[in-house]
This record gives sequence, structure tokens and C-alpha cells, in this order.
Amino acid sequence: MQRIKKMLLILSGLISVGLGILGIILPLLPTTPLLLLAAACFVRSSDSLYNWLITNKYFGSYIRNYREGKGIPLKAKIMGVSMIWLAMGYTIFFVVPLVTVKILLFGIGAYFTRFILKQKTLSPNS
Repeated sequence: MQRIKKMLLILSGLISVGLGILGIILPLLPTTPLLLLAAACFVRSSDSLYNWLITNKYFGSYIRNYREGKGIPLKAKIMGVSMIWLAMGYTIFFVVPLVTVKILLFGIGAYFTRFILKQKTLSPNS
């Protein structure tokens, strides 16, 4: 079971890195949250992939800035919150018929919005 969990975490981390890289190019994908997700997956499954990710010259700074308490870029905050509410809004209004589940989804969206907005905003000259 541990081996399957490790492989699923590695796969999730690799998918998150791929989407995070696309997020550098595409304006609708939030790079920082995806790279933080990848780091969380790798730290629990692969030391070598985690070290590769945080020392990468192109996107390692996203994770290091967050870990060092410098914050996350304003663009990442805006994109992260926007994506949460686009997905939650669509799901709440068009997918889920049960009111209790809609309320639960709204609460989850509000929690993660609060979490993102509470994070320090990285100043552009950092």
C-alpha cells in the first residue's frame, strides 16, 4: 500500500509541475499553487524530485519564496482565487443539485480563498 501511495504522490506531483509550467505561459493557470502542490507531493514521496523542484532555476523561486515567508506573487493570488471560484461557481450552480453539498462547496471555497489571501504578497522587487 505504501508503494502505491508513493507512486500516486509522484504522479500527482509530476502532473502539478506540468500544469505549473503551463501556468507560466498561460494566464489562466496559477503557477505558484500548482508548484506548491507538487512540492507537497514530492516531499512525501521522493527526496530527489523535491530537491530538483526547489533548486530549479526557472520555478524553484516560487516555492523558496513561499517557504522563506516572502509570500506569493499578487498574480498568483488573483489567479488562485479566480480559479477556485470559477470551478466552485460552476459546480455549485450547474452540477450539484443538493443544497447541503452546495453549502459545503461554498465553505470549502471560502476557506481556501481566505488561506490564499492571508498569505503575504511577494513584492515585485524581491
